[in-house]
Amino acid sequence: MRESKAKREDRALRIAELLDLEYPNATCELRYRSPFELLVATILSAQATDVKVNEVTADLFKTHNKPKHFAKADPAWLEPVLRPTGFFRNKTRSIIGASQMLLERFGGKVPQTMAELIQLPGVSRKTASVVLGCAYGLAEGIVVDTHVARLSIRLGLTPPQLETVAINTDKIERDLMELIPRERWISFATAWSGTGAASAARESPRTSGAASRGSARRWGWTEAR
Repeated sequence: MRESKAKREDRALRIAELLDLEYPNATCELRYRSPFELLVATILSAQATDVKVNEVTADLFKTHNKPKHFAKADPAWLEPVLRPTGFFRNKTRSIIGASQMLLERFGGKVPQTMAELIQLPGVSRKTASVVLGCAYGLAEGIVVDTHVARLSIRLGLTPPQLETVAINTDKIERDLMELIPRERWISFATAWSGTGAASAARESPRTSGAASRGSARRWGWTEAR
């Protein structure tokens, strides 16, 4: 029997409440001291672990921690520094381009709106949501990384997706935003993406059914469909 939207909303709220109880101190695992450092770190985190990004930025941010430092950076110097995070040429172009735009259009400050942030090179909705949520405490979206996407599908908060195509994280974000109260958007994604909760997603990323119910029972979410 198909679950009604009202029941799914109620279940999503109780999942969010359980996450708050289980992980009350969940925070962004990227290390940063300013919104700009978080912006750079989040750009670097694409297809890279937070641990690897933190290793790279630990030294990088000692000398380069403001837009003016990167805006005139020589790609030939920056690319080898960013190489351990993967896709280093694209990330170099994005960080230099974003730094230049911040200086030219935003007075060197990281914007506090989604519309402005996604104008920056290399900044997606996910990146912008991380910066807005973690640096400014603004809930403008839900960060949907691999773990959040897999768990959302596994627990029936969004429909299963075909194995033959890339996961549509924008669709998953829209579904979650309809179900989860705005005041819980930041903590919901932070708890799921950066804690042991992610282990529930590793067996089968896009399927539901018995596997979904099994994960739900382990977490006490017995009504997943």
